[in-house]
Amino acid sequence: MLNQIEVTGNKDTRSGFGDGILEAARKNPNIVALTADLAGSLKLNGFIKEFPERFIQCGIAEANMMGIAAGLTIGGKIPYTTTFANFSTGRVYDQIRQSIAYSGKNVKICASHAGLTLGEDGATHQILEDIGMMKMLPGMTVIVPADYNQTKAATMAIADFQSPVYLRFGRPVWPIFTKEDDFVIGKAQQLSEEKDVTIFACGHLVWKAVEAGRILEEKGISVELINIHTIKPLDVDAIVKSITKTKCAVTAEEHNIIGGLGDSIAQTAARHCPIPIEYVGTNDTFGESGKPLELLKKYGLETDNIVAAAQKVIARK
Repeated sequence: MLNQIEVTGNKDTRSGFGDGILEAARKNPNIVALTADLAGSLKLNGFIKEFPERFIQCGIAEANMMGIAAGLTIGGKIPYTTTFANFSTGRVYDQIRQSIAYSGKNVKICASHAGLTLGEDGATHQILEDIGMMKMLPGMTVIVPADYNQTKAATMAIADFQSPVYLRFGRPVWPIFTKEDDFVIGKAQQLSEEKDVTIFACGHLVWKAVEAGRILEEKGISVELINIHTIKPLDVDAIVKSITKTKCAVTAEEHNIIGGLGDSIAQTAARHCPIPIEYVGTNDTFGESGKPLELLKKYGLETDNIVAAAQKVIARK
């Protein structure tokens, strides 16, 4: 089944956001875009050209941007804030908690350049804690799409979703292998149905998990691969159904294994069906400057790391 997944192109997920917000804005006049001096990096040029009156340049003042966005919702606007993931979360956590999450404001926090694949900007920009930070906020929806198509679909879907949202995507050109109409907020995407091991992945590592699954199948190990693009609300039913069958799991994410997708899967398993789990992610560390793929390799987030984790967890059954 994994061999049937077709790559239809290669494009950065942030371009999916840029194309998605433009298309959503054409349908909904209440959508406005805010940025903190990163319009080009967040691919907002098309939106700005078509809707200049609905664009707010906040400058390098991310906390102020969050406050402005919260205020805009009072008048019925649907604000999309845009900057790098580190500056969308860590730098402005108090403003998000108090003015957006606690107040229940319909703000869409859209964050690019997440994780190690940001690359050369290094550890100060490569936030690896943001999924954990944001999923812990009451009422916050957290989405980590896998490719260009899914990011575009998610960007459009959240416009009609009445909730504060954290949408996490990235910088590098990446394989496109999903279909836009496959995305539903809160509904896990099943990429294969098998019985030996479940791999749960999100973001860029979904494709790495596809590659790993193909290698494992060549070794005679059948892989059930599930894309958990919505970290919160979590599709508990899909997770429990899968692990009840396979009896073991691997989680893969471009994020610290403390507090991310892996913790969400483990908590679900502990409550419903305790199983052995292995985690692929960064291990309680910051990143560093480097080429994106070289960083994934150094920090153990590559295809072969997922393969090894699957073999290890099967041996623990």
